Amino acid sequence: MLEILGSGLVSLWLEMAGVHIKPLDALDALAWQSRPGLVLAPDPNPTGATTVQAYLKQLITSKVVGANLAESQGIWMQSGPMLMANHQGTTALPAASLTKIATSLVALKTWGPDHQFDTLVSITGPVVNGVVQGDLVITGGGDPMFVWEEAIALGNTLNQMGIKQVKGNLVISGNFAMNFQRQPMLAGLILKQTLNSATWGRPAVYIYSIMPKGTPKPKVVIAGAVKFEAQPNPRQTLLVRHRSLPLKQLLKEMNVYSNNDMAEMLAESVGGASVVQSTAAYLAKVPQSEIQLINGSGLGPENRISPRAVCSMLMAIQGEANTYQLNLADLFPMSGFDRRGTLHTRHIPSATVIKTGTLRDVSALAGVMPTRDRGLVWFAIINRGTNVWGLRTGQDQLLQRVVQQLQVPQTVPFAITPHSAINTLPQLGAAIRNEILFKS
Repeated sequence: MLEILGSGLVSLWLEMAGVHIKPLDALDALAWQSRPGLVLAPDPNPTGATTVQAYLKQLITSKVVGANLAESQGIWMQSGPMLMANHQGTTALPAASLTKIATSLVALKTWGPDHQFDTLVSITGPVVNGVVQGDLVITGGGDPMFVWEEAIALGNTLNQMGIKQVKGNLVISGNFAMNFQRQPMLAGLILKQTLNSATWGRPAVYIYSIMPKGTPKPKVVIAGAVKFEAQPNPRQTLLVRHRSLPLKQLLKEMNVYSNNDMAEMLAESVGGASVVQSTAAYLAKVPQSEIQLINGSGLGPENRISPRAVCSMLMAIQGEANTYQLNLADLFPMSGFDRRGTLHTRHIPSATVIKTGTLRDVSALAGVMPTRDRGLVWFAIINRGTNVWGLRTGQDQLLQRVVQQLQVPQTVPFAITPHSAINTLPQLGAAIRNEILFKS
């Protein structure tokens, strides 16, 4: 590997692009490989810079943004170690849901793509003729996607174990959310209703209708109330361990739909916004000042990230994913492949992997776009202004112009080709993620 890195291939690549720098030795090349967004030289092809300047001018002349906001737009565009365009690229700007890129990076580095969160199901009394003589206790382990399907599958598992009624209460403890409702009492009320199909409302009935044909309807009747206990009863008996989807699928769902509650739960599980902020900056090799966070979702203008830091974090995620034979498209939506979530109604060049971000006066778009002449082009666009529709349209048009100039590649690069087995509909396997630990 050192021989390859020290052979001058990086310098040769830059020479072919018309960039003249002194040759890199092996140690320099290794250092470059470990710095995701390192820029060695400006791109001699002015396409990126001139196209971005024309885009910024058009924002003003078309009155999509006011002249007073001209300097509040941030853009960074990079291909490998070549900087293609930079406008306020190192300034931390309100990033909206681009914040979820930081959360994704830190979660992936902390746990790895196959990590699963456990939700434990216990009882505080014996089971007599199908009736629990005590409470049913749910101990949450931070699963950010415990939804209708999970609860239906859990109810069916309890029925299979012979449990049909609970004489006591439904007790919630730990970090438990249901249908993205993180308030434990409300989450518990939704779970209690879902465990007994006789009390289903329209949402649960609809979800059941799209589950695999033949799925039983659960009937676990809980006589008592929903309660929250910070510390679970030490004398409870563990019945079932429910495992979440693997983290790689959780991240994909979170980023496809830009789900704020999932992002908040993941950020809290790694230690909170301050941990996400410092760890993301360290992994992306950018100054701490370029990532400023108050939460893991991006809600609020106080979450600020520079366009350069956004690109560096995406490159860091790509590098981390690659160690597990995955890539960015397995964790974020790809245009032309994912036709749901925030990509709906967008006109982004095909095979572009993206993350969107929106607040009342912020529209952001970041990702990686394949081109024939510059390979993978990493970009981050952070716009300020209240005409969100106009800003989105302009972002899409900017990317279209860049890819027209640099040409569409003949095939999607292997480096961002999604693995179809990972990107299938995720909830349908909820039942097989229930592990029965005790038989009454």
